[in-house]
Amino acid sequence: MMRIAPIIALALLTRGLAAQDTTKAAAPAAAPEAAPTPAAVDVAEAVVAKAVVDRQPQDTGSTFTADVGQLVCWTKVSGAGGASIHHVWFHGDTQVGDVELQVGGSPWRTWSKKTVPPDWTGAWHVEVRDAAGTVLKRIDFTVGQ
Repeated sequence: MMRIAPIIALALLTRGLAAQDTTKAAAPAAAPEAAPTPAAVDVAEAVVAKAVVDRQPQDTGSTFTADVGQLVCWTKVSGAGGASIHHVWFHGDTQVGDVELQVGGSPWRTWSKKTVPPDWTGAWHVEVRDAAGTVLKRIDFTVGQ
C-alpha cells in the first residue's frame, strides 16, 4: 500500500503541472460552409389561358371577353427543382394577386388561377418572378376590349 501512495501523488502532481505549447500558431478556424446557390430558374413557356386540362393550357390568348370569369397563368420552368416562383397578377398597374408556387423538379409545369370580375376590363399582366422577386417573364393581355 505504501508503494501505491507515491505513485498516486506523483500522478496528481504531474497532471497539475502539464503545460500548453504556445509556440505553435493556432490553426485557422474553418471557414463556414457557404449555403448552396439555388439553381437559376428558366421560364421555358408562360401563357394566359381559360383552363388547364391534363396539365396543358387550353384556349390561350392575349384578349379575353369581359365575361371570362376566370383565367389561368400556366408556366413551364426548368433548372429550379425545390425552389419557388410567384405569379403576380396586375389589373392595370394595381397588383391584384400574388401566388407562390413550389417547383418540384426540372422541367416543371405549374399554374395559378385568377377570378376576373366582369367590370375589371382593360389591360392586365402577370409577372413570373423568382423567390427573390426578380421578374423572369411578363405576359400582357386584355379583358373585355
